[in-house]
Amino acid sequence: MARTINDIVIAGAGQAGARAAEALRARGFKGSITMIGDEPHPPYERPQLSKAMLQSADVPVAYIKQAQDWNEALDIRIQTGSAAIDGDADRRIVSTADGRRFPFDALLLATGTRPRRLPALDDTQLEVQYLRNVEDALRFRRHIRARSRTVIVGGGVIGLEAACAAAKGGCHVTVIENEARLLARAFPIVISDLVADRHRNHGVTFVFGATVTGSSARSVTLSNGAEIAADLVLIGIGVCPSSDLASRLGLPVADGIAVDACGRTAAPGIFCAGDAALQWSRCHGRAIRVETWANAQNQAIAVAANMIGETRDYSDPPWFWTDQYDLNIQVAGDMRDAEHIARGDPDSGRFSIIAMRGTELVGALSVNAAKDLAMLRRIIAANAKPQRADLESPDYDLRTALRAP
Repeated sequence: MARTINDIVIAGAGQAGARAAEALRARGFKGSITMIGDEPHPPYERPQLSKAMLQSADVPVAYIKQAQDWNEALDIRIQTGSAAIDGDADRRIVSTADGRRFPFDALLLATGTRPRRLPALDDTQLEVQYLRNVEDALRFRRHIRARSRTVIVGGGVIGLEAACAAAKGGCHVTVIENEARLLARAFPIVISDLVADRHRNHGVTFVFGATVTGSSARSVTLSNGAEIAADLVLIGIGVCPSSDLASRLGLPVADGIAVDACGRTAAPGIFCAGDAALQWSRCHGRAIRVETWANAQNQAIAVAANMIGETRDYSDPPWFWTDQYDLNIQVAGDMRDAEHIARGDPDSGRFSIIAMRGTELVGALSVNAAKDLAMLRRIIAANAKPQRADLESPDYDLRTALRAP
């Protein structure tokens, strides 16, 4: 017998939690909705923290809605400033760090991630920061205005977007990357080289194959013996799922909170969406966490429908983008362990790279070719199988692949 759903609690007041709450009301749910978040702000989308907010000294935070709009227009209660840290799956209750308790008929875990720390700089006199919330972005923006000597640890997307903003703002920027190239986990080498060259043209220095092992009051020491002067160190070496609440609820947690295609966890009535969700990816051939804006939004909307009795599988291929200088780079699906096919001329500054395993198109990347990538995303999602010769031709209309029998 189906459980009656009157009270829904959303643990996490970020993008996934907010979009799920909106979707519940849009689909006609009339019961109570309580969204619990640790930050003092109403929900906002995180891409702005390393993009728009760093590119200008006066860009304000763009909130999904103001607090009063959640309360008055949607009748959604937002409890900010204290995270949900404990719960009982059998008694169907969660509690916050400040002692408040919230009963639920259905619970959505939208707890997101937290930055992976760099222990070598935990007890340093240097100013060290991460880039995970509004306060972090505002703080880094002040350093850009001051033209601080900036060391960025980690040559991934977040670190490079921060490096781009700092370099354009006149800072002396050094990026430390322990791999042999940038973006090694998700990008082919031709893109790594293109991005590195663009940064070097704007004065950014790179140190590859090294890690930070220590520091002084005005510098960091590297594993290769080098010492880099710094006023600020920004650490961007990835994130970990915020799964403590899931553990307290008795859910299995291993690099994320495991869910099925409907967002259901192992406990009845408890769902998960967003960065913390460990979900199956056909493109990758395994379960992964998808740390993207699109997933936080679209998976949350689908899972919200399932929370109130619908059955709506979510299987969108992962997709993200990064803007650095004059480069707009978008990636869909999985680019690793695949045969790469070029579409267009890389020397032209506008091209795509398509990843195939056998006859299956599993990934695509575009540089300043957003229209191509939009179609390639649809082809991946439809599991269509266009011919390689067609994909290699810039004259081939990608829409044809979706019309093929």
